[in-house]
Amino acid sequence: MLAADRRRFLKASAATAAGAALPRPLLAAMGPNDKFDLLIRNANVLDPAQRLSSRRDIGFRYGLVEEIAPTIAPERGARVLDAGGRLVTPGLIDLHCHTYPYGSAIGIPADELVAHQCTTTVVSAGDAGANNFAAYRRFIVPASRTRQYAFVHIAVAGLAGFPVPELFNIDYAMPESAARVVAENADMVLGVKVRMSENVVARHGLEPLRRAIKACELSGVPAKVMCHIGGVADRQMMSQVLDLLRPGDILTHCYSGAPNVAGDGTNIVQDGKLLPAALEAKRRGVIFDIGHGGGSFDYTIAEAAIAQGCPPDTVSSDMHVFSGNTPGMPYLPWVMSKLIGLGFSLSDVVAMATATPARVIARLPKHGTLQVGAPADASILEVVEGPVEFVDTRNNKRTGKMHLRPVGAVVAGVAFGRPYQSPFGVR
Repeated sequence: MLAADRRRFLKASAATAAGAALPRPLLAAMGPNDKFDLLIRNANVLDPAQRLSSRRDIGFRYGLVEEIAPTIAPERGARVLDAGGRLVTPGLIDLHCHTYPYGSAIGIPADELVAHQCTTTVVSAGDAGANNFAAYRRFIVPASRTRQYAFVHIAVAGLAGFPVPELFNIDYAMPESAARVVAENADMVLGVKVRMSENVVARHGLEPLRRAIKACELSGVPAKVMCHIGGVADRQMMSQVLDLLRPGDILTHCYSGAPNVAGDGTNIVQDGKLLPAALEAKRRGVIFDIGHGGGSFDYTIAEAAIAQGCPPDTVSSDMHVFSGNTPGMPYLPWVMSKLIGLGFSLSDVVAMATATPARVIARLPKHGTLQVGAPADASILEVVEGPVEFVDTRNNKRTGKMHLRPVGAVVAGVAFGRPYQSPFGVR
């Protein structure tokens, strides 16, 4: 098969696998005696994708949103979940976390995060590379109720060797191998992850990023780079990294204040000033992602970058077995609360954790919204009013006036916990 034909075939296969190329079967209209599989009542719905902020009831049927209305009679639900006036959003999407337990040295089972995050979709950010991605796909993803997507690490073993740096030996970065995995798993793989911190890549400069970009291009399917920053080798290199990123690529840990090995601040804000290359990357469509984690969110960097024209596009946790134990508590609703404390509206941060990452993923029609026909995913949160103190990953503290507390989640029309579905079956 010629290279051009192969690319067309792979693009068509990816679109079909993602549900974009084939029309979805029409569901029979509900009859007078038909019931919703699950009915959420008394919900304070906030759905930025359809500019909806109002009290609503939501009926789920056959894994989709069947109806959303000011009121739906409770007897129409086979199971009824009373939200009690709490905030209900489209299912929260964590664009950067680590959910490959047993294969990555830092992974957590995705379903164990639901109680703490209300996440219904997660993206494994480079846990697996070409040599161990198949095990993640075969054994981890099918056993998870949470929807999972992934970036394949440019290093063939992913993060299996953590805390040993995966790219001190540049030979582990194999573009052809990564490209094959991206192409063969295009229904769930979004692209290639690369960590560009000096303590990961040593003095290999821009080569790991160049190889990640090459892998995306070689795959023949639409693929993005997720580029991790935080203490790159020198100040000039940060601008060079930004200049290489393409529209749609993701700069994660965008507000990292982690220094390089020499202790110098080499991230997108240097000496209090936002790099011109950061603004230019933002203008051409590079996605700026929070990726809070255990060491990658600095209030002083965030405040300067936002004030100088570089707000975040997506909010993510970088949750893993180490970051989850840190004082910054990077659970997704807590990170969203930190951004509200920085002046973003509740609608802003919900969009950053629903509609915007859904567009980055681009695999499911109407993902990231509660429109009729959307995936039956929802998150239930409590808006807790009152003084609260936050701490970043550099021990800087800020106060806020409210925070979000996770309450529950629904994936594919089935709630985690009560009311239980009988028989219990999902997807």
